[in-house]
Amino acid sequence: MPILKSSSLLAIAAVLTLTACDEAIDTHPAQLVTKRRAIFKEFTRTLEPMGMVARDRKDYNPREFHVSALALEKLAMQPWGYFTPDSNYPPTHAKPAVWMQPTEFKQAQENYQAAVSQLVKAAEGGNLDIVRTAVNDVQYSCKTCHNQFRKDY
Repeated sequence: MPILKSSSLLAIAAVLTLTACDEAIDTHPAQLVTKRRAIFKEFTRTLEPMGMVARDRKDYNPREFHVSALALEKLAMQPWGYFTPDSNYPPTHAKPAVWMQPTEFKQAQENYQAAVSQLVKAAEGGNLDIVRTAVNDVQYSCKTCHNQFRKDY
């Protein structure tokens, strides 16, 4: 019996985990859903520490916060190109409204990007009260878009 390498075991574990969750695997050749989901996960990883600062659960380090805001601004432009007409397939969490209401979806993207730009400006100023408001605005933008364009799971 051959010995499996640890990378093979990790791959098997990942597949079993996805299967156990009844999560479809992105088999599309370009893996558009996988690519955009990875960026959205990075949004979360980048925004969460800033949210903790805004809620006084983490100390405010203005320099570190500004670096995070700039990283989020860079990410804010990235996922939208992966919402092509041929990317509405499992395992997407996008509602059909993404493709049926393209003008509204584009406006939601622009609202998010504008909120992130304001967050960067707030971070440059260093005033924690203004930073808190800007973080809340970004989070509100996310929630608003999710309510309209993302399926609940």
